[in-house]
Amino acid sequence: MKPPEFLDVDPRTLHLPWSRRDGADPLKLSRQISQHGKSTVGMQPPTVYRSADGELVLNDGVTRATRVAKLLPGTLIRVEVIGKLKQRGASTPTVGERLP
Repeated sequence: MKPPEFLDVDPRTLHLPWSRRDGADPLKLSRQISQHGKSTVGMQPPTVYRSADGELVLNDGVTRATRVAKLLPGTLIRVEVIGKLKQRGASTPTVGERLP
């Protein structure tokens, strides 16, 4: 069994999944900001796929990544790579391109 792969990345560079290509849900983001603010303590790592062109595409954690990108620019977050995609990831916008 292959060990999990974890990376520290700038959340602004993560590509959004097709289903969330417009970015984080504004209500959910607002709720997360009010509950957690700038804290990343205890934050579960978002899960990502590595696309055919090497880009990282979020699977779970769009709101968490957006909160950190918005409130803590330049801060790296830990993500877990859970698999590979056959599609190119660069075809979807990044978290940074969809920041509110």
